[in-house]
Amino acid sequence: MIGEPEVDGEQWPAADRDGAPQDVVVGEPLRGRARPPWPWVAAAVVATSALWAGGLSAFGDRLAAPEIRYRVADDLCDRFTASTLEGVLGSLPKTVPLKGGRHPALDWASCARENDRAGSAGTVHTSATVELHKKTDPAAEFALDVPATRIFFYGDEVGWDPLPGLGEQAVVSGSGPDDSLRLRVRDGGAVFTVDVIIYRGMSEDGGPDPTLAPVPHPGRETLLAAAVEDTRALMAALRRG
Repeated sequence: MIGEPEVDGEQWPAADRDGAPQDVVVGEPLRGRARPPWPWVAAAVVATSALWAGGLSAFGDRLAAPEIRYRVADDLCDRFTASTLEGVLGSLPKTVPLKGGRHPALDWASCARENDRAGSAGTVHTSATVELHKKTDPAAEFALDVPATRIFFYGDEVGWDPLPGLGEQAVVSGSGPDDSLRLRVRDGGAVFTVDVIIYRGMSEDGGPDPTLAPVPHPGRETLLAAAVEDTRALMAALRRG
């Protein structure tokens, strides 16, 4: 037998002896009905707004446009003469300028210089790249270990060594063989990268080829000092007046 319907655990009022239903109060809310979730929604909106505002505050420096103190030349080889490096590595007459790109967010250009490989027992290569970040500050990613830099890291010597006194921040690739290094300098929105790589040729028996002129071997400290001086000269040549 089906019983009488219940609401909130109580039966509807039963009929009286004459069959007329007892008075029922209509319009009162049923007990146990869920209330609208608006207070929780409002609290969530307030919390989300606070987190968003905090995020903008935390990334304010990153979102702010950096100070522009330099310009980018179309022919960077006119500015990157590498005269100090030539003093320790010999003449670097072969030049490969690259205009790079021009964009509202980033301008860049590069220059590569090499020795005359004919008659030389190896290759001496140096290059300079200038990036001008105009919309976002490059500080956050400046000293990251990226795949393009792995050639300059050796064994457990992974990472960058700080180099004070050059721009706002300067680093050099961790100590390794003394024939290669990467120097990076950040100053405002500009990032300067100078690479030096020496490839040594070998004869069939694995030693230096006696028929070719030997490649210079200045040592890491001398190589780094020369790279620093040429980077300073490049920065001075590109600095806005």
